[in-house]
Amino acid sequence: MELPRLRLLVVGEELDEAELAALKFLSLEHVPMRRLEAIQKAQDFFEALQEKGMMEAGSLAFLKDLVNCAKGCAWQHDEMVSCTSFSRYLLFQLSEDITEDELKSFKFLLGKELPKCRLNPKTTMLDVFIEMEKKGILGEDNLSMLKSLCAEINIVLLKRIEEYELNLFGKTKQTKKGLFPIVILKYSSFTNSLSFQQLEAYKMTSRPRGVCLILNNHNFAKAREAVPEPKKLKDRVFGKLHFTIAEYRDLTAEEIRKIVNIYRCEDHKDKDCFVCCVLSHGKKGIVYGVDGQEVPIQELTTSFTGQNCHSLAGKPKVFFVQACQGDACQKGVTIETDSGEQDSSVETDARFQLDCIPAEADFLLGMATLQDYVSYRSRRQGTWYIQALCQHLEYSCPRGEDILTILTAVNQEVSRKSCEPNAEKQMPQPSFTLRKKLIFPVN
Repeated sequence: MELPRLRLLVVGEELDEAELAALKFLSLEHVPMRRLEAIQKAQDFFEALQEKGMMEAGSLAFLKDLVNCAKGCAWQHDEMVSCTSFSRYLLFQLSEDITEDELKSFKFLLGKELPKCRLNPKTTMLDVFIEMEKKGILGEDNLSMLKSLCAEINIVLLKRIEEYELNLFGKTKQTKKGLFPIVILKYSSFTNSLSFQQLEAYKMTSRPRGVCLILNNHNFAKAREAVPEPKKLKDRVFGKLHFTIAEYRDLTAEEIRKIVNIYRCEDHKDKDCFVCCVLSHGKKGIVYGVDGQEVPIQELTTSFTGQNCHSLAGKPKVFFVQACQGDACQKGVTIETDSGEQDSSVETDARFQLDCIPAEADFLLGMATLQDYVSYRSRRQGTWYIQALCQHLEYSCPRGEDILTILTAVNQEVSRKSCEPNAEKQMPQPSFTLRKKLIFPVN
């Protein structure tokens, strides 16, 4: 038996059902859908590729590219992606990241669009994409349905599609063939497009990076419902970014001051950053302890200036604050393409505002909303601001995006939401005196 056929036999025996399905999906640009649907064995798939001239003269290069794409290796190793369209590869990557619960949500929302027999418990996300293509509700220039679904299910998925549409992945060379264009690109062009080469970045190499202090007050007389946001901040975001987590719950005003003073007096010389997340009731310029006493926000931030905390001088000090800044409600202004999520189970959060940002260098203050306005929270999912912040940090930090770019994306997401019955809106507000790019590397 000739060597290429021996190799095909070995490869075929190693492929499981899910891997074969992935290869079939990625090759839809080259092999008709009806032909692929009838294929159940790897050897039949290889024969279909040979019939279409994709494995001529004993060359297995095309199959190797397909396997690398299916295993997610093509970009990791900076190899050329030429066996499938970038759009189809994007769909495949989305299918790999979608959880079981999210898949169930896709099936439920598509219940009126796709045949019920095609949405059974064994249906995979790749199957869903194929059925959407058959129905004409998914295509290279027809992503509106998919974007709407992602906006309802997981905003991070929507962000990835928007990045594709904005061509953030670098320059591409395209040749039209079939539903999607064939794309040839290198992954390095994506990382280069996300950085401003002329601007220096803060050092962020220490392990741990620093302390992430979480002040979480929710046990008031008029209680804020407990939400899973502190857990998200700890486990899904700053824990993965190599910060030491220090969470304190239900503190009085005096206890807040004592905790802040403890970390002000710590030696941070071996750390590169300090983060503080505040979730509490408040009003203009202050936050409340659970005893109803006030703590000025500026008192918290200025505790960590270079003068008051020498070991953090020249290092980024990051504060994220979730609460209202007043009683006023923001009204929406209709624009051509923007639309927001509507959620009837939404309430305003605590009153809270900062009169002025710290004048000292290297501070970043992320506020949930503008001065004098309320902020909102969903009883089901938590506050609009913190949930968006967690999602975008979790998604964008591994991709090398700087914090200001991430917070701009957070602004965009939160601004899309609406609170019934009067369609009130919310606009977060980051303020900063950073002198360099702030990037939180995962590795």
